[in-house]
Amino acid sequence: MTAIVDYRAGNLTSVKLAFAAIGEPVEVTSDPARVRSAERVVFPGVGAARSAMENLLELGLVDVVKEAATDGRLFLGICLGMQILFEHSDEDGGVDTLGVLPGRVRRFPNVPGCKVPEIGWNQVNGGAEYYFVHSYYAELGPWTFGKTEYAGVEFTSMVKKGKLWACQFHPEKSGRVGLELLKGWLAC
Repeated sequence: MTAIVDYRAGNLTSVKLAFAAIGEPVEVTSDPARVRSAERVVFPGVGAARSAMENLLELGLVDVVKEAATDGRLFLGICLGMQILFEHSDEDGGVDTLGVLPGRVRRFPNVPGCKVPEIGWNQVNGGAEYYFVHSYYAELGPWTFGKTEYAGVEFTSMVKKGKLWACQFHPEKSGRVGLELLKGWLAC
């Protein structure tokens, strides 16, 4: 079973529909036991880091998500679900996050001609374009797999660490290339 974690911060419907489009049945759940028993875990997210962490704590999902991200199961973090895998986010005045990956999440600088948040299509590693919506970005680090540039900053747009994949962009909103990414993750 593939579980999509519902911690009241996710774009659940579009993620569920993307998996349906590639023939993968999923279950949307906030039940820690269901997430713990899932073979594959998808950790989406839209919103702010502090409220996401508060929701995870309130729902009893902090340890469950950390386990899922580190125990060798297929794990996919999306957007905010990628950002809070890192150690700290500067969002909301600063908040410690899950600490699964080393590094920090920072806000894009104000640069003339670049609106924050970044909303729209951008390239990963100078190649395929994916759909982004974000004001904060993960710094480059040891698990950076994909790099993207915006507002004069080169940032981590994709992480691969064994079976843990995470992306700043939204594969579920990125058309064919996004669906291909989801298929690739499932085949990992």
